[in-house]
Amino acid sequence: MEHEKNNMGTGSVKKLFVQLAIPAVVAQVINLLYNIVDRIYIGRIEGVGASALTGVGVFVPIMMLITAFAMLVGAGGAPRAAIAMGQGDNKAAEKIMGNCFSMLLVLTVVLTIVFYAAAPTLLSWFGASEATLPYALEYGRIYVLGSVFVLMVMGMNMFITAQGFAKFSMLTTVIGAVINIILDPILIFGFKMGVAGAAIATIFSQAVSAIWVLRFLVGNKTTLKLRKENLPLDMKVVSQVLGLGVSTFVMISTESLLAISFNSSLARYGGDIAVGAMTIITSITQLVNMPLTGMCQGCQPLISYNYGAGLKDRVKEAFRTLFTVGVIYATVFWVMLMFIPQFFAGIFTPDVELIAYTTWALRIYMLGIFSVGFQVTCQQSFMALGQAKISLLLACLRKIILLIPLIFILPLFMQNKVFGVFVAEPVSDIIAAIVTTAMFFKNFNKILDNGPSQNAKA
Repeated sequence: MEHEKNNMGTGSVKKLFVQLAIPAVVAQVINLLYNIVDRIYIGRIEGVGASALTGVGVFVPIMMLITAFAMLVGAGGAPRAAIAMGQGDNKAAEKIMGNCFSMLLVLTVVLTIVFYAAAPTLLSWFGASEATLPYALEYGRIYVLGSVFVLMVMGMNMFITAQGFAKFSMLTTVIGAVINIILDPILIFGFKMGVAGAAIATIFSQAVSAIWVLRFLVGNKTTLKLRKENLPLDMKVVSQVLGLGVSTFVMISTESLLAISFNSSLARYGGDIAVGAMTIITSITQLVNMPLTGMCQGCQPLISYNYGAGLKDRVKEAFRTLFTVGVIYATVFWVMLMFIPQFFAGIFTPDVELIAYTTWALRIYMLGIFSVGFQVTCQQSFMALGQAKISLLLACLRKIILLIPLIFILPLFMQNKVFGVFVAEPVSDIIAAIVTTAMFFKNFNKILDNGPSQNAKA
């Protein structure tokens, strides 16, 4: 069976982009869908569905933090490994992968102890009430005890994609999703385990996916093998991985802070209906962002490998392809959201009043969504090129430097306070896109000319 890795440096760039990006996009969409299905089942638990769903929702910030730590290692290590492969140094790539595996094990121990012990306090901070805390705690502690599987799947699966095995990488997500969707109703309703059943189903499905990933990485089909001699931590490798991965960590971990900021401002100025609209808008935003993230993840090994190999024209073509597809995709979505926002709002609620309010809010919030195509493709391409510092700066720019302060500042200067909260999003989107795109095109040729050995010092 011929794999995309075999012609990463010689095959058609556009064809490789399609072969790598489509499975990554499918994996992202499936991941989104099975999270939604999970919540649908929990919401239908007889007598306690609403409280149980709210309780699980309160646990989401901790779930995001666990994901962020997995991506700190995976998103920091996989591009480094792909660059090393492009340079013909598979030994260095294997050392990076082995060190990442060990880092994930260390993180597992620390995160399991901290989140298990601190769960009651953290969940109360995140808004759990007396009614919802028991469900949040029941689900959360089981999830935390199984977090080793979550970290392994998310962190190590990226090394499969980095080698060009995009379809195998996609199957990691598909297998976990299918098992979770089958087990959810059996454990929740059949065995009457409620929220605990949902958590066990999630962890069991992640355990199967983790075995799937690790069996591949020690097997004969993989190019990079997980070897015992590469497991001892080398601080130089660790620092390079963490330096590159920190921008992705910031992007994911600040999502919980962002949700808290939006909800607190909207609750103050607009009440429950504004918070309800924001819940729907967040789901629609994921529909836009997750396929775009999949495209970037699929293209990353193509850019990284050819960058490592010194094939500048192929790097440029790969970036142009990603940039063009990403911008067109985001623009098409923007047009639909501007013209038929009520259709998207109606997917999530039958409530006429909430649909009307969400339709108004959605147009404001999504006014700058077309610019995400520019911002995300350029920022993720910096990651693929191993540019740790600039990638971190740009990751902080949109959410921490611009969006979170604007959520609180803009309403002070506007008569319609809720409009001020919602308009913070397009303002930060457009400014971040302009800055990121300008910085990328200004530095792109210089990065290519310097090459990975020179840029590794940056």
